[in-house]
Amino acid sequence: MKNTDLPPTELEAMEHTNNTHYILKLYITGTTSRSTKAIVNIRKICEEHLQGRYELEVVDISQNPKLAEGEQIIAAPTLIKKLPLPLRRFIGDMSQTERIILGLDLRKVDKDETSSAQVFPDP
Repeated sequence: MKNTDLPPTELEAMEHTNNTHYILKLYITGTTSRSTKAIVNIRKICEEHLQGRYELEVVDISQNPKLAEGEQIIAAPTLIKKLPLPLRRFIGDMSQTERIILGLDLRKVDKDETSSAQVFPDP
């Protein structure tokens, strides 16, 4: 099915998603293997799905603990999607690519598909 074959509302939603700019913050703790893996994984996801439409800031909470307090970071690595709203948090090494993609609203969930993605909306 081509994009032009979609109903107008679905086509508009896809076009909006394709132009949306993402602001992401990844909180890590030093140069641990989990931190390194999280950086590599989220950069790969961003380059594949958000090329040219994202800002990724990596914050080392071992160097800036006050920043972690301000964002109420309780585990690391933690990715926070600041924009587009709603705010969302992802905890772990970002290796579950499909869950991250779904949580960032980069792919629609099929009606028959079940997801156990652990995406945490900000309270």
